Amino acid sequence: MLITPGSLLATINTPDDLRKLDKSRLPQLADELRQFIIDDVSVYGGHFGASLGVVELTVALHYVFNTPDDQLVWDVGHQAYGHKILTGRRDRFHTNRFYKGISGFPKRKESPYDAFGVGHSSTSISAALGMAVASQLQGNTTRNHIAVIGDGALTAGEAFEGMNHAGATDSNLLIVLNDNCMSIDPNVGALREYLTDITTSQTYNKVKDEIWNLLGKMDKLGKTAQELVSQVQSGIKSSLLEQSNLFESLHLRYFGPIDGHDIDHLVSVLDDLKNIPGPKLLHVLTVKGKGYAPAEKDQTKWHAPGLFDKVTGVITKKVYDTPQPPKYQDVFGHTLVELAEKNPRVVGVTPAMPSGSSMNIMMKAMPSRAFDVGIAEQHAVTFSAGMATQGEVVFCNIYSTFMQRAYDQVIHDVCIQELPVVFCLDRAGFAGADGPTHHGAYDLAYMRCIPNMIVAAPMNEQELRNMMFTAQSDEVQQGKNAFTIRYPRGEGVMPNWRTPLEKQIIGKGRMIADGEEVAILTIGHIGNYAVEATKMLAKEGIRPAHFDMRYVKPLDEELLHQIFSRFDRVLTVEDGCIMGGFGSAVLEFMANHGYMARVKRLGIPDAVIEHGEQIELHRECGFDPQGIADAVRELLYTGRAVTV
Repeated sequence: MLITPGSLLATINTPDDLRKLDKSRLPQLADELRQFIIDDVSVYGGHFGASLGVVELTVALHYVFNTPDDQLVWDVGHQAYGHKILTGRRDRFHTNRFYKGISGFPKRKESPYDAFGVGHSSTSISAALGMAVASQLQGNTTRNHIAVIGDGALTAGEAFEGMNHAGATDSNLLIVLNDNCMSIDPNVGALREYLTDITTSQTYNKVKDEIWNLLGKMDKLGKTAQELVSQVQSGIKSSLLEQSNLFESLHLRYFGPIDGHDIDHLVSVLDDLKNIPGPKLLHVLTVKGKGYAPAEKDQTKWHAPGLFDKVTGVITKKVYDTPQPPKYQDVFGHTLVELAEKNPRVVGVTPAMPSGSSMNIMMKAMPSRAFDVGIAEQHAVTFSAGMATQGEVVFCNIYSTFMQRAYDQVIHDVCIQELPVVFCLDRAGFAGADGPTHHGAYDLAYMRCIPNMIVAAPMNEQELRNMMFTAQSDEVQQGKNAFTIRYPRGEGVMPNWRTPLEKQIIGKGRMIADGEEVAILTIGHIGNYAVEATKMLAKEGIRPAHFDMRYVKPLDEELLHQIFSRFDRVLTVEDGCIMGGFGSAVLEFMANHGYMARVKRLGIPDAVIEHGEQIELHRECGFDPQGIADAVRELLYTGRAVTV
């Protein structure tokens, strides 16, 4: 089912077509663009509310600026659906986030209009500033560089670093602050309160009106914006600095706040600002989910709702005849509360993902002991380290891909200082439709190389609960090691998952099935694929042994000695990068102890893997159940060759 665009939107194949329109037709185009997004996402799924909130802003930006020569960076890419539709991808938009289809985020190799890839947040100001400085170095002083950053993304340290640098330059940079009080969950922290004060302050709004009145007189006065702004600059600053304007203090000219849904005013303001040189910030007020009542009412729920009936607003849910396994994130959330009820020192920390990580369960049950610190992964880790110095048992829950942003803090602030912070890495392995910016491909490799770090991965919900219980035990908390537990996005395998909590022996694996000739060694949830593969092979009379190693660090060396003493064909399987990960750890053990075996490793190859359903990506990389079975056959039937 292809979505039919409105009559005006159907004529817009590039922003050049858009710029040929009379300004009076832009509201119609915005309405049709919003309806197209609603129609498409209701049928095909995807992110929703964020793009609805910037429809007018998207149209205005492409109308005023000469994209792609003028460079537009979205932060984050959840906002960019309208941008994609207006830049030549309307007829392919139904493939958005599907395997081999277009990406759900801006992507440089997908379109010249995607100036910068922005799957993670808070990068736009630094990137656009880099582009602006490069243009200066190349002698281009007329190109515009625009960073559209959500107020949630503004909480990350990199955004402040970018603004701090920008204010010390004369680069042609426009920062558009999209202020809707939301990232995925409601924004938190002092910055949110500060922006609220700006939007409600009579002084600020008076200054705003004065600024635009002055700018509106440019043509009558016969002066350019560049000349006029020098005359009014001191007055603007003196008025705003009475309110201790953060942006002006960083030497960014501040304009706004203005209504982000008044497209006529947006176009006028942007047209004026593009003629004002130097770094500047436009504060735009929008509503996430604008134009679709259910999304405006419950913005977190409608961030990425899945399929829904656009008329009734009813979200499609699968109905099952039997109980289904829970999501790993929900097992984490409920187990954390269970642990906290028994241990008063247990606290939870997450950087802006309370719903995605299910930390919101503890935030509701024990609001004083669960902390959403905003989009600030580095702060989340060091904040956790600080609490750990005082004896708190800290569960710091960060998506695997986002933990990459706080790697220095893990090493310097946690492990070097021998602090027993518990890191729960959600979305480990392939994240699915969110694609390569969100895949948790590297955590096994980057965590296992750090001293004073335990690295574990549960094969099912019971194992996750037991690992969490072990991590908060006195034995671990009085020791020197941080504790990483990584688990995938999506459902587990145990409908009856509320099992009794049992402490594990750290570094102890287990045998899932005994067998002959080939040993399959797995880590984490992907071990369930090996179970399926062994059932497939059993029908052919092939009986490989299967071992769930549980821990990448420390490895169960006693079990590995038994395996290499019995088997000269070994297959390792992981849903992480093959370079430096679990399979590499097994090879290191084999080399260190002088064993000679044929070892084949399955995992994520040394390549950027695009988006798609998890099983599609597992199949592409060769470690779905069929791929595992094929690898066992290869080990059996190709002789005893050298290690690969």
